[in-house]
Amino acid sequence: MTSKEIRQRFLDFFAEKSHQIVPSAPMVVKDDPTLMFTNAGMNQFKDIFLGNAPAKYPRVANSQKCLRVSGKHNDLEEVGHDTYHHTMFEMLGNWSFGDYFKREAIDWAWEFLVDVLKIDKNRLYATIFEGSPSEGIERDTEALECWKKHLPAERILLGSKKDNFWEMGDTGPCGPCTEVHIDLRDEAERKAIPGEQMVNKGHPLVIEIWNLVFIQFNRKANGTLEPLPSRHVDTGMGFERLAMVVQGKKSNYDTDVFTPIIDRISQMSGIPYGSNPKTDVAMRVIADHLRAISFSIADGQLPSNVKAGYVIRRILRRAVRYGYTFLNFREPFIDSLVPVLVEQMGEHFPELKAQQDLIINVINKEETTFLRTLETGIKLLEQHIEKAKKENKKEISGKDAFILYDTYGFPLDLTELILRENNLSVNREEFDAEMANQKERSRADAAVEADDWITVNESDKVEFVGYDTLKTDTRILRMRTVKAKGKEQYHVVLEKTPFYAESGGQVGDSGTLESDSETLKVLNTFKENNLIIHLVDKLPQTPNVPFFATVNYEKRIRTANNHSATHLLHNALRAVLGTHVEQKGSLVHPDYLRFDFSHFQKMTDEEIRQVEKRVNKIIRQNIQLEEHREVPIENAQQMGAMALFGEKYGEKVRVIKFGESVELCGGTHTKATGNIGYFKIISEGAIAASVRRIEAITGEKAEDYVYTQIDTINEIKSILGNPSNVVKAASKLVDDNKKLKETLESLEAEKLKSVKAALKAKVVEKNGVNIICEKVSIGNADALKDLSFQLKNEIPNLYLVLGTEANGKALLSVMINESLVEKHGLNASNIVREAAKEIKGGGGGQPFYATAGGKNPDGLDKAIAKAKEAIS
Repeated sequence: MTSKEIRQRFLDFFAEKSHQIVPSAPMVVKDDPTLMFTNAGMNQFKDIFLGNAPAKYPRVANSQKCLRVSGKHNDLEEVGHDTYHHTMFEMLGNWSFGDYFKREAIDWAWEFLVDVLKIDKNRLYATIFEGSPSEGIERDTEALECWKKHLPAERILLGSKKDNFWEMGDTGPCGPCTEVHIDLRDEAERKAIPGEQMVNKGHPLVIEIWNLVFIQFNRKANGTLEPLPSRHVDTGMGFERLAMVVQGKKSNYDTDVFTPIIDRISQMSGIPYGSNPKTDVAMRVIADHLRAISFSIADGQLPSNVKAGYVIRRILRRAVRYGYTFLNFREPFIDSLVPVLVEQMGEHFPELKAQQDLIINVINKEETTFLRTLETGIKLLEQHIEKAKKENKKEISGKDAFILYDTYGFPLDLTELILRENNLSVNREEFDAEMANQKERSRADAAVEADDWITVNESDKVEFVGYDTLKTDTRILRMRTVKAKGKEQYHVVLEKTPFYAESGGQVGDSGTLESDSETLKVLNTFKENNLIIHLVDKLPQTPNVPFFATVNYEKRIRTANNHSATHLLHNALRAVLGTHVEQKGSLVHPDYLRFDFSHFQKMTDEEIRQVEKRVNKIIRQNIQLEEHREVPIENAQQMGAMALFGEKYGEKVRVIKFGESVELCGGTHTKATGNIGYFKIISEGAIAASVRRIEAITGEKAEDYVYTQIDTINEIKSILGNPSNVVKAASKLVDDNKKLKETLESLEAEKLKSVKAALKAKVVEKNGVNIICEKVSIGNADALKDLSFQLKNEIPNLYLVLGTEANGKALLSVMINESLVEKHGLNASNIVREAAKEIKGGGGGQPFYATAGGKNPDGLDKAIAKAKEAIS
């Protein structure tokens, strides 16, 4: 059975059990501040478990793409070294939202594994929760009785709270779980040690394949548990592990999920898979990481230096490093593996095929950049190696290794590998201490402590009315205090709210909440687990009274205008540049808009002007907004609305239409394009491979921009004497300036010659060393450097100290012949740094040449004298 057939069998099985088959949510999470990536199949149903959203279907099943590389679910270091850990993986799951519970979940799991997939039932084991007396939770006897129908007692094992009690986080829904394990060892091993002794012991062939979670409690902030009003089932089965079991393999990487990719890597490198453990690990790492990188880019997350983007960049660099070190890849290679992945998985995940060109371009650019970084890192490491050998040390500083890792992206394992070849090691205690300090700083920055929600009023739902009004009567339903970065914040949830919560790139609304006795400032509005949360300046003193909510009108109107302008911009870009243009991100702010889009080259000035003209033409036509709410997604797509890859849409969507511009959007918009006023692009540039960014302004901001440009032109005219042709006058000024500069440079060169001749006449020779320590009259640092290198090339064994005053500041340079540096251990950088104290400055450089600057020219003589002492 192929992996594609296994996946389809699972979905068909649960469809027959009355489950709605839903598509995978994006792997990159955009609307949950607690998660960067989808790390489990349940993530997209989190709001249902929390009671913040109703379940559309009582039973659901799907195959969810997941990524686990950070937090408590971090498998990165195991990937490739064992047979069953991955970064990106598929999670097959079935869910019940207040419908069936333990009996059906367990019976169907058994039926699918044994009857449908024909897995040997004698190799299967189940674990159940043993209970926790300290928390008053009894053993899960209900699950135990269910398993007794299928398994003998010795293959139903008790599990601890760590293994068999699932929790969403420190607070929230939780409950016992039962895990299905399988023993894939050979018969002789199974007879020697029974499988029940190997479950949860880390054996690579005795592994968990399915976890059935029974969500029945809510963990409160004080740690206590309370029963949930509705009980849910949440199951998750690793697709890759299941393929290994069904296909009779001993490694996930030997299944057809991975073998086409590994075969291609082997072909490209000329190294057979299975010939060497180190090269095998490298191929497995690359095959795994290719999937994580490609799916992330397809879902809209590009590599970067922050948050989720940094995680993807780190995974990509890890893959490049393995290819560089073990497979001898010196040129980009991962990008050429993308077509193999698309062929393998593009049928079930069409976003891979649709985004294939973008994925290839982004990966190629990242690979090219990091290969240069690798070379830089190796050169820096060689300097540390040379220093350690010179000092007869057996290790390099952990701090130096951490700087290589943290600043240059140079992996520790590569540092250790190169050091071993030179009979050296890293001081791991120092490195680990630096890493721990960084993690502690990150934890402190991200630390958030939230009190339990205080329920003020009961209500069945929270209603957003902000599309139709900016004011409404309302009640406070919940409130809480949150401590973040040492500061207290205050959150409230309203029964009815006109405040738009930050999402889809649009900033959140602000305004006021007023009762008869007090006024609260609403500082921002955002979503958390499908709740619209209002950040207020204080908690209400009398929260259970009626309140009147008012949105900041000016901010909302300007934001709505800018949001509509992004739609017009998107449409214009596709018309001018081509239909390959797709939105890759946006920010809608009351003062400006930012729009990221896929495009493979810099826009020309003419293209930018064409886009502006198209947008402004639509603005002048004053096209009325056509808004369609609760439209079935199929109907919306028939209307021409584009669904963006990486976005999660429900079955009913909202369509925003301005003429030819038709988009799925939940944001706020102007009633007619004429309200936007005027549209002006102020910048266009690259932010990643094949992704560009436009920043633009509208309305009064655009008007102010035009006035500023006119004022600048008038000021230039005035400076030039109000010529009739300002461009011609400015061009003449530039030409004249160029000629004067050339003349000045010629004079400076002549002056430099005379200064150099005078200095050569002042050389003092002592024990074979030629010494010049003088103050000179030279106008800038470049000339001082040029003079220093000329003298070095013309005078052997030179020790040179020069000082000068330029623009009221002191400049100092020290040049030492390399032979003196090596023979006497001199270091120009150390010398100039010490001497610079006399000029109230600082500096540095290389052992043979260093410079310094300071704000005390009067101290130059003392500085030169101090530098001269170093040679004595």
